[in-house]
Amino acid sequence: MAKKKDKHTHKTNAIRIVEAEGIPYQMYEYDAPEGFMDGASVARSLGQDPRQVFKTLVTVGTSRAYYVCVIPVEKELDLKKAAKHFGEKKIEMILARNITNVTGYIKGGCSPVGMKKLYPTAVDQAAAEFEMIMVSGGKVGLQMQLPVNALLKITGAELVDLTV
Repeated sequence: MAKKKDKHTHKTNAIRIVEAEGIPYQMYEYDAPEGFMDGASVARSLGQDPRQVFKTLVTVGTSRAYYVCVIPVEKELDLKKAAKHFGEKKIEMILARNITNVTGYIKGGCSPVGMKKLYPTAVDQAAAEFEMIMVSGGKVGLQMQLPVNALLKITGAELVDLTV
């Protein structure tokens, strides 16, 4: 069962950064008994419109540079569109086992905010339909809802067509 959480619990890097920037946000906690849950299931468990719940995908280009793509949970990343946007010949998903080393987060709890480094980031243009969207709060079982414009600002992201 989803619960709105007190803002003083579970401070992850993502939450600390959002608070330091004075960005209004709401945290939500959900149960992930297997330690991981697909985004559409997370949206349902939180009673949220899946079009407003976004997943964070980390990719690597042929240059070996890392890129972050934030897309709706029910959509699929178009690797060609992402490669074109980031100026890469080709982009592919990083291996799941490399997520923690690259981002500082674990699979299923990867937030676009507060990674080890600020990687070039793009948010799917579908986010423009909403004032607020939900992204990972930086750990499995924790989501944060924040204004789209604030997410773009703190991640240096642009709105881009990223999905199939």
